Amino acid sequence: MGIEPGHDEALSRQIAERLKALRATRGWSLDELAVQSGVSRATLSRLENAEVSPTAQVLGRLCSAYGLTMTRLMGMVEDDFTPLIRTRSQPAWEDPSVGFVRRALSPPAAALAGEVLECELRPDARIEYPLPPRPALEHHLLLLEGALSLTVDGARHELVPGDCLRYRLYGASRFETPPEAGARYLLFIV
Repeated sequence: MGIEPGHDEALSRQIAERLKALRATRGWSLDELAVQSGVSRATLSRLENAEVSPTAQVLGRLCSAYGLTMTRLMGMVEDDFTPLIRTRSQPAWEDPSVGFVRRALSPPAAALAGEVLECELRPDARIEYPLPPRPALEHHLLLLEGALSLTVDGARHELVPGDCLRYRLYGASRFETPPEAGARYLLFIV
């Protein structure tokens, strides 16, 4: 599949700094954020100190607590807008615990809401998000390769290459791949 995963220490530090800044901006203690997100205080502390990298599920919980998409939470959004981002400059983030790689294809822009992501999920993987970053967040998922089962608000959708699923998130979602195939897809977030 197309994305080349790699552990980027600079990105991990950037995520840690962003998490610490977001919590400080809200005026929340670690305990308050733990209650808001459902992530333990100890894990939050280790994340903010860049002692561990967050998993996709933990980032999903933090996105819900802060009301931000994952790209914005991870601090990729800058105030100055450059309309073109070359392939080599598109940041990729990896959650090796589930074999998930996520590349931000859209140029970061604070004033613009839409995002395009290229994602890969290894065979026999499962990622669950209990809540969306914000209610009614619109997604368009285009499966490029493999097979993907996506459950949105209790409705299960089996996708094959070329299928495009358009949905709004109000509750839980789950991404699953079968044992024999992973998935590579584009995700458009509006």
